Amino acid sequence: MGDAEVAKLLRRGEGWLEAHPEQAWIASRYLKRRRPLVRQALAQLAPEEDSTDGNGTPEAKESAPERPMRLHDQRLAAVMQVVAEHKPERVLDLGCGEGKLLRLLLRESTAAHILGMDVAHRSLERAKERLQLDRLPERQRDRLRLLHGSLLYRDARLGGFDLAAVVEVIEHLDPPRLAAFERTVFAYARPKTVVVTTPNREYNALFPSLPAGTMRHPDHRFEWTRAEFQAWAEGLAEAHSYAVTFSPIGPVDATHGAPTQMAIFTQIAEGQTR
Repeated sequence: MGDAEVAKLLRRGEGWLEAHPEQAWIASRYLKRRRPLVRQALAQLAPEEDSTDGNGTPEAKESAPERPMRLHDQRLAAVMQVVAEHKPERVLDLGCGEGKLLRLLLRESTAAHILGMDVAHRSLERAKERLQLDRLPERQRDRLRLLHGSLLYRDARLGGFDLAAVVEVIEHLDPPRLAAFERTVFAYARPKTVVVTTPNREYNALFPSLPAGTMRHPDHRFEWTRAEFQAWAEGLAEAHSYAVTFSPIGPVDATHGAPTQMAIFTQIAEGQTR
């Protein structure tokens, strides 16, 4: 089971798999649930288009040192694999940007209610245009709602979701504001599952176009090492009764790890133990 099986899946799925509503589930079953291979397949199935980060900044700027590896697509594929495994009915995309993850979520038949939230009006307008909401069948259109809002303030509209995705967003927040984000998502909204991705600072040394000591995007307020991210996530999980697991995204270097790190928080029901 390796790259050859991914290529075989893509050949056999040509013309139908890229638009199939159970795309992630099919890829996961065919590739024996081997996460790196599933992510690789889903990344290649994802349509090529520009995207934005959670603050409405064009993602193309951020991905400049990453573009040869198409890391943005690999991040989305990793999130969609978690969605395929958990099969949430209500899904929240926090910092949805121009809607690339929302497009993939619409392919998941189990996601009956999808909410995309962003702080930038412009990004939400672009998402509406790119997703062609006005042209979608009524049944599809009713599944998706776009919401203008901030991750830093309590919002009753964010409650009751099965899964929330926070993809390349936290590094755009000033460190003193992280506590507000934590309360908004983990104390008030409390999705059953939360997926958070963020750059791994250690991997920056492997980007030849990135000067030493600089961050991947001018709007990043910080970039964490693997140890820093793990310590933050474990402390957050402990404080709010979640269990947390970690997964690398992208090619893994023995010394520097993977370019993107992902934490999957799962809410602990009352009476359960970690």
